[in-house]
Amino acid sequence: MDVIFNCPKCEQELAVDSTGVGSEINCPSCGEAIIIPKPESVVNHPGVDNAPAGTRAEVHPVNAIASSAAAKVEMHLRVPVRTAPTESLIVKPLVPLEIAAKSTDKKMRVKTIKHTDCVEVGKDKFDEVVSSFLEKAGESNVISISTIVYTHLDIGTQKLLQDFGVMVVYRG
Repeated sequence: MDVIFNCPKCEQELAVDSTGVGSEINCPSCGEAIIIPKPESVVNHPGVDNAPAGTRAEVHPVNAIASSAAAKVEMHLRVPVRTAPTESLIVKPLVPLEIAAKSTDKKMRVKTIKHTDCVEVGKDKFDEVVSSFLEKAGESNVISISTIVYTHLDIGTQKLLQDFGVMVVYRG
């Protein structure tokens, strides 16, 4: 029969074979040294006359769940022990742009850099133009960078073409 009890420090429910009663173990959850307690074993029930003196000895587990069918299935589970703090599963949202603008004495500005404006004599200088602007603005002043898609009229072919660019929101 298993002895089921809770760790006095972290309240982790533990089940140990009754042959270990009185011995000392370390809690697999918190590492606290615990002495395995004796199970509660004898309970008097008035009105039962099968045993002499009107009492009947019954073995009751410490936990009521221990008497269920699920508790009789032998499981060897390990409690995970973490040495480092757990990482947060909920990421804190970014500060809204309005609040970011109010938290500084500099004005919030927007710079849109279109790809077509960065093409010179067949050379695409979009990356260089964007990098140069970001250097001038300074990393600490950039609030957000968003990609954009826009349509423009090509003068040579008289057709509408789609192109891309970036919109940079920054303090300046």
